[in-house]
Parts: sequence; C-alpha cells; structure tokens
Amino acid sequence: MNHLDAVHLLALAAALGWASGLRLYLTVLLVGIAGHWGWIALPPGLQVLASPLVMTCAAALAVVEFLADKVPLVDSAWDGLHTLVRIPAGAALVAGLVSGWAGDHGEAWTVVAALIGGGLAATAHAAKASTRAAVNASPEPFSNIGLSLLGDVAVPTMLWLAWAHPLIFFPLLALALAVMATLIWLCFKFLRALLRRVRRPSPA
Repeated sequence: MNHLDAVHLLALAAALGWASGLRLYLTVLLVGIAGHWGWIALPPGLQVLASPLVMTCAAALAVVEFLADKVPLVDSAWDGLHTLVRIPAGAALVAGLVSGWAGDHGEAWTVVAALIGGGLAATAHAAKASTRAAVNASPEPFSNIGLSLLGDVAVPTMLWLAWAHPLIFFPLLALALAVMATLIWLCFKFLRALLRRVRRPSPA
C-alpha cells in the first residue's frame, strides 16, 4: 500500500470504519470484489477479503441483512446482535488497511487506525440502531424501508468516493457524522421520553 498517498489512505480508512457500522457484510463484499477483479490493490491485511469463500459468505450475509433491515423490529433485533460484530470488525478492517504502511511505526499506526475505525463504526452503528428503534415506534413501515434503502445506497457511494474523489468524500463524511451525532442525541431523548410514558402509571 506504499503507492497510496496519505489522502487516499485516510479516506479509505475512514470509509471502511464508517461503512462497517452501517452495512458490514456489504462493505466486506464490495472491498473483496474490488480486490478480486484488480480494481484496487488490497494490502496484505485485507487480501483475504478477495477470497471466493469470503466473498460468498459476505454476499449471503449481505442478502440476509438487506432483508432483515426492511422489517420493523427485526431490524432492531439485528442491530442489537451486531453491536458485538460491527464495531470490532470496523476496527479490524481499518487496521488491516494500514498495517505495514508506516515502516518502523507500522504497529503504532495500526493500533491508532483500529481505534479510529472502531470509533467511526460505533458512531454509525449507534446512529443507525437508535434511529431505527425510534422509527419502529411508528406503525407505518415506509419510513423504516426508506431509511434502510438510504443505507444501502450510502455505503457503496461513500466507499467509491473515498477511492475516486477523497476531497469530496471528507466533507460528506463530516456532514454525515454531524447528522448522526444529532440523530443519536434526538433519538436518545425520544426513547427516554417514551420509556417514561410507558412506565408512568395510568390514572385510576
């Protein structure tokens, strides 16, 4: 990965971490396809993603996630289960991207990359899970499906921008993180108020 300049490396690292928090299996699949067909040169730490076995498993899980994410309550259960999966996976993907890139300081940068990747994955996952939990309080399913389709489109778009147009990617990522932080705060307030209302005893 020494042929990658710092801007591209940072953009790809940020994109992998962020995308893992939203669509982990789709992210793994897309990176694997890009490496398998030679569209990008995968670093040693990510070359396993181009394995046909890994791509097949990622594709199957991506289809399951695509369907589960469209069903109210099922999506929240899926998100809850993947709290233990998306964050460490995002950290591992970003660490794999930068491993061996910084020479003598490679191990230190790998740890830093893992922390950043895990943080971005955690932010994206928290925003997704809290938003969908809040939306599930509504009886209509269309907003749920709309949000899910938005995630389906956002992940490949941001991964492509990180590779092809990193200077466009960075401000869009900053905007996405700001929106996500706001959504986490608003959804937390909404869910806390909802829980208080449910726990409040009804008048006799």
